[in-house]
Amino acid sequence: MESLSPLDGESFDPMREPLAVAAQLPPPVRRIAVEEAPTIAQPTPRANGNLPPSTSPRPKLKRMPRTDTVPVERMRTEALSIAYGEKLAVNQVSLIVRQGEVLALIGPSGCGKTTLLRSLNRLVDLTASARRGGRILLDGEDVDLFDVTHLRRRVGMLFQQPNPFPMSIFDNVAYGLRERGSKKPSRRELEPAVVEALHRAGLFEEVKDNLDHPALALSGGQQQRLCIARSLAVRPEVLLLDEPCSALDPISTQVIEETIVSLRAEIAIVIVTHNLQQAQRVADHAAFMYLGDLIEYGEAEQVFGSPMAERTREYVSGGFG
Repeated sequence: MESLSPLDGESFDPMREPLAVAAQLPPPVRRIAVEEAPTIAQPTPRANGNLPPSTSPRPKLKRMPRTDTVPVERMRTEALSIAYGEKLAVNQVSLIVRQGEVLALIGPSGCGKTTLLRSLNRLVDLTASARRGGRILLDGEDVDLFDVTHLRRRVGMLFQQPNPFPMSIFDNVAYGLRERGSKKPSRRELEPAVVEALHRAGLFEEVKDNLDHPALALSGGQQQRLCIARSLAVRPEVLLLDEPCSALDPISTQVIEETIVSLRAEIAIVIVTHNLQQAQRVADHAAFMYLGDLIEYGEAEQVFGSPMAERTREYVSGGFG
């Protein structure tokens, strides 16, 4: 017997096309037999009887503890512009990076914040099509006057994904120290600096008995702190962090954030993050960028709590991003 499919208006044989028949039938209903009628849970009443849970006010975000360190200017950009070919990525940005503070660069993807971060130690120069205008100063001197290797020792960089070298934990931290001079120092000479760097990165107690173990055997959060220790071993003045917690679990993220805040008294820190809650927790100053422009720059509590620019207000409230 032939029948007409209501799906395509064509005739077909159900014996030849059983799948077509099955496709038109409703899915089976699975029923679970219970001995008693189910109990319907009632919503928990509010203590004051006013607001339902869905409209209750959000709890205030807990910020990391601060110290009384007096901020000292370490870097400054003056009318900095960066273009890739004909595309302008950063447009006339001027801001200050201070030791004793964490500066968070925030904004939606493609707004120029990572390009700005990478320009501070001239990593942008590695892109053939990149052109830079304006000035970047480190302790009052133009970064273009520095030997680039020397500059990157003073301005370290931590990337989004942990990138430990395929060697031991000890050798990872000692790598930069060994490369600084023509004469290779012994392990005994390097050990105090390696231990200090691991302490400053909050990792020593976890690895002190395994310094000769492979670094790649560490967890993701430990690898990221190992990379921080590797950067700190050469005693940089500024540390640049590009989404350092994006690949980490919440517990590892908390440890990294605590490490960042604990380091701010000794070193100037600039962090790029898409996580606005993280920026609120760790930042002292925040710079909001949009389409290459610096829309707002100021103290973090002001930028997040009472932004002056409408575009900033929309972004930090979740209107876009």
